[in-house]
Amino acid sequence: MSKLKRYATIKKKLRGEPMNTILLVEDDETLNSNISLALRSEGYNVIAVNTTVAAEKHAPEADIILLDVMLPDGNGVDLCKRIRKKIQTPVIFLTSCDDEADIVRGLDSGGDDYITKPFRLRELFSRIRANLRRVPDVPEMELTAVEQKLLSYLMLNREQYLTREQILEYLWDSKGIFVNDNTLSVNISRLREKLSKTTGSGRIVTKRGMGYKWTEQTDL
Repeated sequence: MSKLKRYATIKKKLRGEPMNTILLVEDDETLNSNISLALRSEGYNVIAVNTTVAAEKHAPEADIILLDVMLPDGNGVDLCKRIRKKIQTPVIFLTSCDDEADIVRGLDSGGDDYITKPFRLRELFSRIRANLRRVPDVPEMELTAVEQKLLSYLMLNREQYLTREQILEYLWDSKGIFVNDNTLSVNISRLREKLSKTTGSGRIVTKRGMGYKWTEQTDL
C-alpha cells in the first residue's frame, strides 16, 4: 500500500465502498490464478503476489491476508510476525503443512486462522467472512483523509498503544499527504472532538511515554 497505508474495512465503511480487498500471497502460479479468479467472482478486490517482499509492501492495503507459508524468498510465518508489528489485519494461512506444530507456530506468529491445502472454496469463503466480521465498526462522521487514516489505524490496533513515531510513519504516503509532529497533535484533537459528538462508545486514550490507543473501555 509505497507507504500508502490502507484503512482496511474501516476506510471503505467511511466512504461507503462495499468491496473488501484481499491480499493473496501464493507462489504456485496456477493456484494463485485460480484462487484470485474465485475471489473476484465473489466480489472481492484481489491483490495477488508471490513473494514476501511484495506481500509486505501491499499488506497495509488489504482487509484480509491469505498467506502461504513456504515462499521463494522467505517464510510466511516470519512475514506474519513482521506484519503484526505494523498492522492487525486478519491473516489466514494457506498451506499444505498440516502438522500440529506448524499450525501452532503459524497462529502464535499472529495468524488468525489456518486452512490446509487442498481446501474447498466454500470453506475458504466462509473463513474469510468470519474473519472480516471481526473488524471493528467505525462511527459515522465527516472526516478528512488524514483523520480517516488515523482513526482506522487506531481502531485496527485497538487496546494497543501506538507511538507518535509509528503513527507518523503510517500517515506518510506517496500521494502528498505530509503530517509532522504538530499536525498530528492537531488531528488527534479534532478527531477527539468529532468522536465526542457521536453515539459510539470508543475513544482515544493518551499515555505519556507510550502514545495513543483506541479503547471501548469506560473505566480508564
